[in-house]
Amino acid sequence: MVEPASNVSKPASLSRRKLLQAGTAALAIPYFVSPSALGLAGHVAPSNRITIGGIGTGGKGRHNVEQFLGFADCQVIAVSDVDRNHATAAKTMVNERYGNQDCQSIADFREMCQRQDIDAICVSTPDHWHALNSVAALRGGKDVYCEKPLANSVGESMAMRDVSRATGRIVQCGSHERSNNRARYGCELVRSGRLGKIHTVEINLPCDDSHHLEAKKLTDIPPVEQVPESLDYDAWLGHTSVVPYIPRRVHFWWRFNLAYGGGEMTDRGAHIIDLAQLALGMDDSGPVHYDAKGDRAKGSLYDAYWEYNFVNTYANGVRMVGKSEGPRGLKFIGENGWLMMHIHGAQLECSHPELLEEVNNERENAVKLGRSPGHHRDFIDSVKTRKEPFATAEIGHRTATICHLNNLAIQLGRPLKWDPVAEQVVDDAEANGLLTPKMRAPWSLEIGT
Repeated sequence: MVEPASNVSKPASLSRRKLLQAGTAALAIPYFVSPSALGLAGHVAPSNRITIGGIGTGGKGRHNVEQFLGFADCQVIAVSDVDRNHATAAKTMVNERYGNQDCQSIADFREMCQRQDIDAICVSTPDHWHALNSVAALRGGKDVYCEKPLANSVGESMAMRDVSRATGRIVQCGSHERSNNRARYGCELVRSGRLGKIHTVEINLPCDDSHHLEAKKLTDIPPVEQVPESLDYDAWLGHTSVVPYIPRRVHFWWRFNLAYGGGEMTDRGAHIIDLAQLALGMDDSGPVHYDAKGDRAKGSLYDAYWEYNFVNTYANGVRMVGKSEGPRGLKFIGENGWLMMHIHGAQLECSHPELLEEVNNERENAVKLGRSPGHHRDFIDSVKTRKEPFATAEIGHRTATICHLNNLAIQLGRPLKWDPVAEQVVDDAEANGLLTPKMRAPWSLEIGT
């Protein structure tokens, strides 16, 4: 996203087509600082560091930037945010960590995506900006770490997946729970048949945290207020419709408006359902039938669903049954037992406790999913080696698809049949028309240009 500045053109003034076509040459020319600019003893030479820019530097954005600051072979050199206060806070954090003033605040995120001295970009904006930010970065020759859910619609996450493939750039979706080694071990037990044939996965997505309760208290639409001087509100809205500024619409609370996020279904759901996909070996596919019902507050600023029940059925008959009750996590139920995986932290419970004592799943013919050095570290290693990370664009897209189709089934009030190969709702033109939002000019994904 962008931070307003008087000496930089507004976002709409740049040519979108020229921007998204840019980067073809950049794909083949990685940026290296001169080897002569050596670091101090024990430090990684600047020529061997991955340079990073951060788009979106609110709480989660600064957290992600801080993770990259901890790696000696990384250097954060630029940040961008539509809220100048967020950008300043991130820039100050980076410069204090490095003991210099080298980190820049870039007003227009598209300028960052074209810079030749940046190797990778971390996208931590509200969900409705993920696709536009990431597609511009990928087309600009950058590898991308993008927060989960991968995007705020099926069509947008599909576009990110397709552009990642076309450009050959790395994408790591921020589904960090799959980098938890306990979670990976639990998924190995399921994949290795230790519970017998799995017939049901229970998904628990309660909306009972303090921020949920606070949001539920809002039963009307608060008064319109003046936009803070530090915030470029039109840029924050991006491709979505122009609506009056209300503080509870932006910064953190955006997640409960379907124009910007998907409520708890895409918030923690993007973690929990992602682990179900991993354990079921469905990272490149998904359920074929969606039956979902839910309720939301009438008359409230927030239109996300607070109460819901859904049944998603895979082609092999496995049912993923979800509800807005706790404990938060997922439970795999098979012919020979069950395994419960809590979120966050991946604490495991099992009908056969002895299975949890094995830790390393060393049995012959056991499925091995590998272990992660940490989600952010995994991304950097992938950037350097060009090997796929633990949460590719395809993986993030398939998980996001499930979340969004559940919300769509609730919205339409009818079950949906999904073709995971064609990636279309079967015999439902209305539903297919809602897979990608209509974008306010001048914003467009412009896929294929």
